[in-house]
Amino acid sequence: MSTAPAAAFDPASATIAVVTYNRSGLLTRLLTSIAAMDPKPGHVVIVDNASTDDTTELVESFRERLGTTLVYRRMETNTGGSGGFSEGMRVAYELGSEWIWLMDDDVEVLPEGLAKMGKWAPRFKSIQGRRYDYDGSEFYWQYRVAEPLAIPIPFAPAGFDASGYRPMNSGCFEGMFIHRDVVAEIGLPDPRFFIYWDDQTYGWLASRKTASVIVDEFVLRRTREIKQWDMGVRHMNASSNAYRFYIMRNRAHIKQYYRALGVYRRVPFALGTALTFGKELIRLLFVEHTVRGTSHLFRGLREGRKIAKDASWRPMPPLEAVRRS
Repeated sequence: MSTAPAAAFDPASATIAVVTYNRSGLLTRLLTSIAAMDPKPGHVVIVDNASTDDTTELVESFRERLGTTLVYRRMETNTGGSGGFSEGMRVAYELGSEWIWLMDDDVEVLPEGLAKMGKWAPRFKSIQGRRYDYDGSEFYWQYRVAEPLAIPIPFAPAGFDASGYRPMNSGCFEGMFIHRDVVAEIGLPDPRFFIYWDDQTYGWLASRKTASVIVDEFVLRRTREIKQWDMGVRHMNASSNAYRFYIMRNRAHIKQYYRALGVYRRVPFALGTALTFGKELIRLLFVEHTVRGTSHLFRGLREGRKIAKDASWRPMPPLEAVRRS
């Protein structure tokens, strides 16, 4: 694993890459917060997943007031968060960015957010900051994955010691801060996921190449309220039928990555899939108070079987390999 220290962090070497879809109100808050940042990144890339609202006009209205270079990419179709982040990272990489900071449109950046992330940049190359939830509480993100099961560990310690960081083997595109060297090695995020498991898988791939950490720095704040079940120290969010479909279908993409990298173990992975299914049933009952939606879980499993049997499936290629070919 690469742990060699990098040069001192230059904010202008960073690019914020945002994916948005039909949420211009939320995007307004995010762009307003970026305009207030100090320091600012060298570029801001907005990937618009073919929005039908006023997103294009909104982005253009910020071009002069943002205080940094704005790049707008409008997709021809909705490629999901996975496709959007893949495109956003591609654009940022081709701009020559040393650091790429990914985020959804339903957060805002704290004014000193980039400086806080940059403080860790000379030491690590895959970094996750912390965020406040919509109500101002400290959001807990499951930063450790039980690798054989390929599921998050919900009881990984939430606190930090004097080091100010914890090793992670996962990732979250709502705040992933990653160096171009790691992107070159593992390639772009996989757009085939469409939504869900894509960031966990990408963070896991990164952790196989470099020391990945979550740091005790609050840098983002969520701006969208989500229906939740308060479990005390943890929350469980509401979801959607699309979410239920992809959370089960995309287990097959993870299985294929595991096979390609030689870490797949059939029984533990099947247990992880069963636990995921069970968790989604609990989410339906206790967060959404319904049993409707289970058909989408089964449909996802059926589609996943086709993916798992696809002998032509290949992982996303390293960017170094793409350049050479």
